[in-house]
Amino acid sequence: MTIDYDIVIIGGSLAGRYAALSATKLKAKVALVETKINDAVLLVNSPYGMIYHHAFTQTGNLYQMLGNTSQFGINTSHPQTQDQCLVCVNWQQAMLYADGVVSNLQEQDSLAILSAQGVDVIVGSGQFQSSPNLAFIIGDRHLRARAYLLATGSVPAIPDIEGLQKTGFLTLPQIWQSLSSPNPPKKWVILGGVPQSIEVAQTLAKLGCSVILVVYRPQILSHYLDSEILQLLYSQLEADGVRVIQTPVTQVMRIDEQKWLQIGDKAIETDEILVAFAQQPNIEFLNLAAAGVKWYQNRLLVNDKLQTTNHRIYACGDVIGGYDCPNIANHEARIALQNSLFFPINKVSYQCIPWAIFTNPIVAQVGLTEAQAISQYNQNEVVVLRQYFKTLAVAQLQDQTTGICKLIVLNNGEILGASILGAEADELINLVALAIAQKIKVHHLASLSPIYPSFSEILAQTALQWSQQRLNRNIATQEFLESFFLFRRNWNF
Repeated sequence: MTIDYDIVIIGGSLAGRYAALSATKLKAKVALVETKINDAVLLVNSPYGMIYHHAFTQTGNLYQMLGNTSQFGINTSHPQTQDQCLVCVNWQQAMLYADGVVSNLQEQDSLAILSAQGVDVIVGSGQFQSSPNLAFIIGDRHLRARAYLLATGSVPAIPDIEGLQKTGFLTLPQIWQSLSSPNPPKKWVILGGVPQSIEVAQTLAKLGCSVILVVYRPQILSHYLDSEILQLLYSQLEADGVRVIQTPVTQVMRIDEQKWLQIGDKAIETDEILVAFAQQPNIEFLNLAAAGVKWYQNRLLVNDKLQTTNHRIYACGDVIGGYDCPNIANHEARIALQNSLFFPINKVSYQCIPWAIFTNPIVAQVGLTEAQAISQYNQNEVVVLRQYFKTLAVAQLQDQTTGICKLIVLNNGEILGASILGAEADELINLVALAIAQKIKVHHLASLSPIYPSFSEILAQTALQWSQQRLNRNIATQEFLESFFLFRRNWNF
């Protein structure tokens, strides 16, 4: 059998492009297969979709901070019209800014750049063929390689709710265009409790919209996020005006040009419905069954080396399940490439890979949560350290005192994980991730001398509590021994 490539990457996501460029740096002969990406797919792919989301979030924060239209030169008499004008003006400006940023990113990640770096870029749809030899077929071309990497990304999963399809709804890629319309919806019902739905719900509320977030499973994020942090996050959402409902939607209908949802025993009227459930892998067109690749529900089945049930076919990114996080997808792509191009000995580990929910304040997590640590270790071995952002001078100066930092460590000082809710949490968590990766113990974090005032102080302050708790334990032990010896001496007397 003739081998044309070292690896063929079936793309459609930015993780696929990242993998292709990385493969060329490893001196591999690589082909990247991509279908034509339309604007809707582009907007949901990170980091492009995230750029629009950040612009969207900043618009909501600015709107809430200013709270009136006079500072924008908008003179209208009707309060509702004022709100609509402000939302439109702000969002149009944010969209223009985000479009510029995305344009720059597209140039850096463009197919032309990949082609110039030595990637054989093939645009079109194809499928696997296993007989007589494994190959990926596009038209009359048979792409044969030592290994294949699936990085096709995912598409929105639509729940089976009576009347939903007939009534109509939006998905995350479509929300940007809806908000930039002359009359954006003011009343929203968001179905789903994934990070993106939580982010959008809070920002819509800050834009002055009425928002109901329907979370089917109250603890949908609890497997990944610390329960204490999650509870604080839901409290913050409610404080910002998001109404959280934990009852499933049973029916959707349209009455007099208005959308209605039956949620438990309540009928709720809304202007628009946003469906933001977990994504499902974009794999239907690949003929994976012929290649012996199995999947279950919303993910491909892979082992810890990121091999599918066909050991020559690897997968990375949200096609294998989980939330859409670009840094995690790129981490998986690196592991998959090393295993496919060299020897399959590297195992994927998420212990030191951080992730975040871009709410306000931001939530960030790395490593084990408190519950996970206690389940894996003896409870007496786990030490939980907490510190609140209100103790920071910079938090007082910037009026961002809402926040908490939790470090999960062992008695010997090994850092198992961290959960942060607060300003700059997405930057702070990277320092803890580095400490976990390099096996830096918690007392080294305590010895940091961060710039004053800065949010980095929260890490040093939290880590200092480990030394204090250890000192308290030693004092308690010493007092116990002294009391015991005194008792024994008196008893002997």
